[in-house]
Amino acid sequence: MPTLAAGDTAPDFTLPTADGGTVSLAELRTGATSGVVVYFYPAAGTPGCTTQACDFRDSLAGLQASGYAVVGVSPDPQPALARFAEKEGLTFPLASDPEHEVAEAYGAWGEKKNYGRTYTGIIRSTVVVDPAGTVTLAQHNVKATGHVARLRRELGID
Repeated sequence: MPTLAAGDTAPDFTLPTADGGTVSLAELRTGATSGVVVYFYPAAGTPGCTTQACDFRDSLAGLQASGYAVVGVSPDPQPALARFAEKEGLTFPLASDPEHEVAEAYGAWGEKKNYGRTYTGIIRSTVVVDPAGTVTLAQHNVKATGHVARLRRELGID
């Protein structure tokens, strides 16, 4: 499956969110002076996904102060995202992509291995899209722990 790279045009999307509304990349881009951090995670409430989401939550003020919006995307249904957002105090949008169309378009869906078993699912990925809709940074197969700190350094926030 193709993956996005810096310089590519980011596919637009509109997805349902944890709060019962919708979120679109175009809408997020208009409110972000530096860009939008779109991160893909496998499943709300799992240890790695919780670590990553809480890292984004804890770094959100700094990201927003630097002009970035954040959206998390997973194949979870809206009710699961709502429970996850409430339990962890997440204040950025969590989007539901149950048919994984957006994940596929971003190269965040494919074959992966875990504990010796091979299956198809979300490949933990982060794509940064500038206000014009161009990918400025694309990272696939990232580790949950420490990812946000590395991302902040690469974006020049730290």
